[in-house]
Amino acid sequence: MELTTPIEKAFRTLDIQKKALQRLGLKTIEDLLYYFPTRYSEAGDVKNISNLVKGETASIYAKITGVELKKGFRSKIPMAKATLEDATGTMGVVWFHQAYIAKMIPEGSYARFTGKVSERKTGGFYLSNPEYEFTDKPPAVAGTSLFGESHEQGGLYPVYPETQGITSRWIFHAIQKVFSANSLDSCEDPIPQEILEKYKLPGLKTALIWIHTPRKLSDSEAARKRFAFEEVFMIQLLKQKDRLENENNPAFIIEKEYSDLEKFTSRFPFKETEAQAKAISQIIDDFKSGHPMSRLLEGDVGSGKTAVAATTTYAAVTTRPKGQVFGTLQVAYMCPTEILAKQHFESFIKYFYHLGISIGLITSSGCKKFPSKVNPEGWTDISRTQLLKWVANGEIPILIGTHSLIQKAVQFKHLSYVIIDEQHRFGTKQRQKLVNKQAQIPHLLSMTATPIPRTLALTVFGDLDLTLLDQMPVGRKPIITDIIPPTKRAQTYERIREEMKAGRQLYVICPRIDEPDPSKEFAVEAKSVKEEAKRLKKEVFPEYNIDILHSKMKPDEKEDVMQDFSDGKIHILVATSVVEVGVNVPNATIIIIEGAERFGLSQLHQLRGRVIRSNHQAYCYVFSETSSQKSMDRLNALKTAKNGFELSEFDLQLRGAGQLYGRKQWGVSDLAMEAMKNLKMVEAARTEARTLLEHDLTLSHYPILKNKVARQDDIHFE
Repeated sequence: MELTTPIEKAFRTLDIQKKALQRLGLKTIEDLLYYFPTRYSEAGDVKNISNLVKGETASIYAKITGVELKKGFRSKIPMAKATLEDATGTMGVVWFHQAYIAKMIPEGSYARFTGKVSERKTGGFYLSNPEYEFTDKPPAVAGTSLFGESHEQGGLYPVYPETQGITSRWIFHAIQKVFSANSLDSCEDPIPQEILEKYKLPGLKTALIWIHTPRKLSDSEAARKRFAFEEVFMIQLLKQKDRLENENNPAFIIEKEYSDLEKFTSRFPFKETEAQAKAISQIIDDFKSGHPMSRLLEGDVGSGKTAVAATTTYAAVTTRPKGQVFGTLQVAYMCPTEILAKQHFESFIKYFYHLGISIGLITSSGCKKFPSKVNPEGWTDISRTQLLKWVANGEIPILIGTHSLIQKAVQFKHLSYVIIDEQHRFGTKQRQKLVNKQAQIPHLLSMTATPIPRTLALTVFGDLDLTLLDQMPVGRKPIITDIIPPTKRAQTYERIREEMKAGRQLYVICPRIDEPDPSKEFAVEAKSVKEEAKRLKKEVFPEYNIDILHSKMKPDEKEDVMQDFSDGKIHILVATSVVEVGVNVPNATIIIIEGAERFGLSQLHQLRGRVIRSNHQAYCYVFSETSSQKSMDRLNALKTAKNGFELSEFDLQLRGAGQLYGRKQWGVSDLAMEAMKNLKMVEAARTEARTLLEHDLTLSHYPILKNKVARQDDIHFE
């Protein structure tokens, strides 16, 4: 059995199993070996129903009967309920908020259940939200391994993620057959021996045995540490290789000093923060290096990223191309939405109007140019053909746009600097299209308001230098954030009314667009944009104009609503999280977030940032329906964290990177996601990758590692 052998050839598989393997992404024997258990159970923990004790976490083997879907009498919480039966008695089992399980556990089937033993008010024990694994029949005695007496491994056995058609048990037995066929003999370790020894990591064969059949928990932990290091190390090799290759390319030299920019920044209506000054200095130093800059500028909403972008743009567009006494270098500014592109176009006009520098806007809706001959202080609509002609001959030094910027028709004469806003919303390949259009590689500044933990930034953005804007402009008051329980809703509305009487505007954020379908049993109950807007107009704020905004609306409809809100024609905007990016209404100083427990902390922080666009006092009211202490602790962090970076680190430790951002965003495994919590591991992998590549950029002395890296899919922050 070779590592490249398809699973279907090695094992007899039914059609349902073939589909299940496809869903899990398991094609070859090697894929199977790298499909790791999520946890391990101890056979010794198994008890009979008659021996259970209230409050303990225990495992039982039982027959499932009386399966039903229910809703809580008062709470209306959807749940699945059943009765468990073994030779010694019966007990209940309930899965709160997991009604779908009722359809997954067939009546009369046998399974091993692990969960906390609770007691009903009326008497009798039940298991609350237990994990379960199906088996053909219960063992003769409690304590016998699910896999039979022949499986001797010190009382531990692995539990694998399942899907319909493939059970944990099937995967375990398949892997045991792979081990028996001596397939591990053909495994070659990609990690150099000196690195394994330096960090006391087990070799590949040992790690595979330890992770699938550990004799003790420390074996599995050592194996998981090794595979986590391996994955982060592979990512770092990809990123550091890109970085080193980029550093070898020539770039436009922009000879400016920080003092040369003071004439430009002195016109700002605010004083630069120290963080902004530091960021500008770092970018200016990169401009003079002769190598393409690759930098990530990370800062909270309102921290002044646009001002940094404008100042460094000024440095570029007031520089002549090398050897020329006419013309200027060009800058491209790419945004994820038309709303945001137009917003930055208008911001740049304010920054540059006194200099007479031409600025273009290109989106799928049309093109604009500043200044206009008709209105020297304003812009005019122009044809796409004319705009592209002026960009190609260098007459328009600054071009702002959406994805339209990366189309083949857009050609620059001297593109020296590329700025990408909310850069995680573009794929890596899209960014590269823009950067690689030129023979000379332009400098790249990626900007994001998404708070990213340091370990994640070092890994996912390993090819970029990191600059943080961790200060807010002087005079900007911190947002007053309150967590509002259902009992204080009416009181909060009155506080909001007082602010609105003073002329302020309000955002109301809801998790859903429409109400849940009443025909769908157990649909997620959460506030919807459409119904909440009606309720607020009828019951709470009848005296104000209320409108809605959500992702299903057409772009021009969204544009019209946002314009009316910006102009003050709409007083209350009820929206989904679509307002997270691309909305700048300084007069909107109040935000309500409904069902806040359904949003991540970083997203809540970004939503809250919508109301910190002026020096007026801003308010964020977090409406939550949860009674969970863990959820409340998480929401209370919004009040105590100093900034988004601190908040993201808290969320990372509390929930892990997989839950924070979603594992599928980068194609990174659960194991590597958990490794993101370990700064020392990430830094070690980064250091080793950099050192290795500096001595051998093509990895010619490490053919096994070179082959493994070549097979890796590049990660992407979508």
